[in-house]
Amino acid sequence: MSTNGSSAHGATGPRFEVLIAGGGVAALEGLIALRALVGDRVSISLLAADPEFVYRPLVVRAPFGMGAAERYPLAEVAGHFGATLHADAFAWVDAQRRLAGTESGGRLRYDALLLALGARPYPALKRVLTLDDRGLGEAFRGLVQDIEEGYARRVAFVAPPGPAWPLPLYELALLTARRAFEMCVDVELSLVTPEDAPLALFGQTASLAVEELLREAGVAVHTSSYPTLEDRSLILHPRGVRLDVERVVSLPLLVGPSVRGLPCARDGFIPVNPTGQVPGVQGVFAAGDAVDFPIKHGGLAAQQADVAATSIAALAGVPVERKRFRPVLRAMLLTGAEPRYLTAKISGGAGWSSTVSPTCPWSPPGKIAAEYLGRYLEERQPTAAR
Repeated sequence: MSTNGSSAHGATGPRFEVLIAGGGVAALEGLIALRALVGDRVSISLLAADPEFVYRPLVVRAPFGMGAAERYPLAEVAGHFGATLHADAFAWVDAQRRLAGTESGGRLRYDALLLALGARPYPALKRVLTLDDRGLGEAFRGLVQDIEEGYARRVAFVAPPGPAWPLPLYELALLTARRAFEMCVDVELSLVTPEDAPLALFGQTASLAVEELLREAGVAVHTSSYPTLEDRSLILHPRGVRLDVERVVSLPLLVGPSVRGLPCARDGFIPVNPTGQVPGVQGVFAAGDAVDFPIKHGGLAAQQADVAATSIAALAGVPVERKRFRPVLRAMLLTGAEPRYLTAKISGGAGWSSTVSPTCPWSPPGKIAAEYLGRYLEERQPTAAR
């Protein structure tokens, strides 16, 4: 542990040590926000197994030849914000001793720990194409080619129940419909969701707009439906509707990281209070898809990280106003034509006060609305579509 510099521990004492575990949106937003709040008064380390941060929301464009997702070396990001990068995976935490363990056997001391570990996906249905944004381009490109060549004429897009972010499924359905139209290919597209209405989490205004987009694109929507797969048919429960399909594309089910040494909520997700702290565990915070909030979204992950950053800064003795998590959804929906920008305040897991706009209403503009990370990416790629 470094002993250089002053901190909340005193002018001659050791510096306050912050460890951030993860390399995604929540981790980087937390890193940048914390550095903006505390300056050089704390030491920050980033623990991540992957060498790059991938801007995953734009991965859905890749199968249609619309460009690959941007990639940013984590070593450069960490160095830019004065953080030490540890290229390893998080394994466990000893909260009493304030130690975090790595998969390679290392141990890292911390005064505050921010867990931004993400969720773990697994297939909801067997023998279907389960979406994984780490390899979506190659896997889905094959389906697009089959549609273009007439080998797949009935395709269903399925959202399973449980914690999720369904918007990419809607984007893929709309982009697939657009490609089929451009290629003059007849294809029956269906979207199956447990939601009461399309993208219901955004509230009625946005949901109606999305429903109209799907209708215009020729995508049949089956709401309040829970499918099982029988041979070449989807059975939609509880109504028993049968859909004959040749291909099925499904979002994965998600479970939490089940962190050894911490309490777990249902399915292994990490419980947090409104200030981002794990209840009853001093110095440990969490943000992003790993926490037990039902909506998994990069913009919300950034908001959670911002909240946790203020709590950590206060713990380090920096005079800041501590935030509380008050979720606001902001999302760009790719349609195959002009995108739509959706916003909604979230209360009780549902959206209200929703809006739909053809222009981006938040700043900096981007697929993920992140106050600090968004600005950094805008500076790195000022002309890139984000």
